[in-house]
Amino acid sequence: MIIKQLLFYLFLFSLLNSAEVDTVHIFSQSMNKHISAIVVVPDTYKSTDSKLPVVYLLHGYSGDHKDWTAHTDLGDYADSYNFIIVCPDGGYNSWYLDSPMDPGSQYRTHIGQEVVQYIDEKYRTIAERKSRAITGLSMGGHGALYLSLEFPHVFGAAGSMSGVVDLQFTTKKYELGEKIGSFEKFSERWEKYSVISKVYKFKDSQTHLIIDCGLDDEFIEINRLLHNKLLALDISHDYSEKLGDHSWDYWVNVLNYHFLFFNKNFKNN
Repeated sequence: MIIKQLLFYLFLFSLLNSAEVDTVHIFSQSMNKHISAIVVVPDTYKSTDSKLPVVYLLHGYSGDHKDWTAHTDLGDYADSYNFIIVCPDGGYNSWYLDSPMDPGSQYRTHIGQEVVQYIDEKYRTIAERKSRAITGLSMGGHGALYLSLEFPHVFGAAGSMSGVVDLQFTTKKYELGEKIGSFEKFSERWEKYSVISKVYKFKDSQTHLIIDCGLDDEFIEINRLLHNKLLALDISHDYSEKLGDHSWDYWVNVLNYHFLFFNKNFKNN
C-alpha cells in the first residue's frame, strides 16, 4: 500500500514538474484565417520569470503542426535545454513560400512574421535574433533555410534535415506548380525560391547553420551540392551524412543534434 501511494505521488510530482504542451490558434492577417500551432514550454517557465530562447520546428510535405509531437516527446527536449519549441502549421504543400498564385498560401509571411510576433507577445521569450532558431524536415528543411534567408534579422540559426534544398529537383511532384506556376512557364520562380540559388546570402547574414541528410535519402545529392556551395563560398556550417533514409526514424534520431547545436549557439551569444 505504501509503495502504491509513493508511486502515485511520484506520478503527480512528474505531472507538476514537466513541460507544458499548448495548442494555439494564430490569426493570419495575410491569409485572413486562424492557423494552429503547438507551443512547448519547459517546466522552468512555470516556476520562474525568466525569458527563454525559441526554436521553431517545421513539418514536411503533407504534414501539419501535430507531426512532431506525434513522433517524439518534445517536452523532454524543452526541459533538457530550457527553451521554448514552436511547431507552426505550414499547410499541406505550401513549401513555406508566399505563393504568387494562391492567396490562401502565404506561409512565408505567416511564419516569418505573424507566428514569431504572436509567440513574442504571448510568451516570455528573448525576442532577439540570437535567441531564435528554425529547423525542419524535408519541405520544412527547405522552409527553415529559406525563412532564415528571408528574415535574417529574425533567425540567428537555422537547420535542415533531409531538406529539398533545390526545388527544381521536384518539378513534377508535390504540387509545387500549384503554388508558383509550372516549371515550363515560370522556371525563373523555381530558381528564385530555391535555397540552393540563394546560398551566397548566408555570407552576409552569418546565420549559424546545421544541415544533414541520410545516406539512403533520395535528396542526398542536392544536399551534397548545397554543402559544396557553402564550402566554396567559405560559409561556416555544420554538415553531416548519417545512416538512414527519408523517414521519421531518421528525423527523430537527428533532432537532438539540431537542438544541441542551437543550445550551444544560444549559450555562446
